[in-house]
Amino acid sequence: MTDRYILAIESSCDETSVAVLKNEDQLLSNIIASQVESHKRFGGVVPEVASRHHVEVITLCIQDALQEAGIEAGDLRAVAVTYGPGLVGALLVGMAAAKAFAWANHLPLIPVNHMAGHLMAAQSVAKLDYPLVALLVSGGHTELVYVSEPGNYRIIGETRDDAVGEAYDKVGRVMGLTYPAGKAIDELAHQGRDIYDFPRAMIKEDNLEFSFSGLKSAFINLHHNAQQKGEQLCLEDLCASFQAAVLDILMLKTKKALKAYPVKTLVVAGGVAANQGLRERLKEEITDRTVIIPPLRLCGDNAGMIAYAAAIEYEKNHFAALDLNAKPSLAFEDIE
Repeated sequence: MTDRYILAIESSCDETSVAVLKNEDQLLSNIIASQVESHKRFGGVVPEVASRHHVEVITLCIQDALQEAGIEAGDLRAVAVTYGPGLVGALLVGMAAAKAFAWANHLPLIPVNHMAGHLMAAQSVAKLDYPLVALLVSGGHTELVYVSEPGNYRIIGETRDDAVGEAYDKVGRVMGLTYPAGKAIDELAHQGRDIYDFPRAMIKEDNLEFSFSGLKSAFINLHHNAQQKGEQLCLEDLCASFQAAVLDILMLKTKKALKAYPVKTLVVAGGVAANQGLRERLKEEITDRTVIIPPLRLCGDNAGMIAYAAAIEYEKNHFAALDLNAKPSLAFEDIE
């Protein structure tokens, strides 16, 4: 059997990444050009700046990915690319590069949903047992997904307002922490005590929906009121209380999903899956299911995860024409 190589491109936000996957699970390269240092001064991602950075490095990333994988363009079977969700300008840069490369090398183009990529990064840890439930937590998304079989995704619960990663960054900005704030808050939370009574929205409602806007507002109000009164708050305790509220919400909703959908496997993926507090709670509280979390290097945005998802789309003969357009608000299609 001839080996199959897929080149994958990811540029949905502020990481330019290109990877090469051999067959189903051998990630030969995963080049990531991060823009974090450029966006720190703004306290968040500036779309126009992100797009320009992608333009500057995308070609070099493709070259480096092929070189590290030890193959040439002629060895590839397909090119995969993220076409949504994400920042439209950033997506278009990656898509333009993927289309040009596919056309020049007579290769089929595989469209990949960014969130499917996060989910399928779990394939790097172990072969997934279907059906399964996934908790996807990132800067732009918080959702529970039921996966009946490879490539079939159905959202069974999602946030009605802020994504959990977004809440971390906004709270971090208020405390004066450097963007992105998730890792710093997690570290500080482990040094503090949960002494502030922050709200746990929607935990008593019989659904799988999330809400973090009220928690974010409660935190900001507490912090601002203390500043106005000249009171000094303990940063570690603030972080501990905020993270405890977030994790209580995530764990309760995930447990409800596992009760409603009695699967054997829970996948937890996305940038916030790198949170050590979340990993600890999952290990302590989900003991009757197989919990699979991608390694830290595959939790953030990267092309390796896009390649894993693309391998499934390749098997399903899911290819796109060169007029494929970016879909910044792309969501999983409901599978009835």
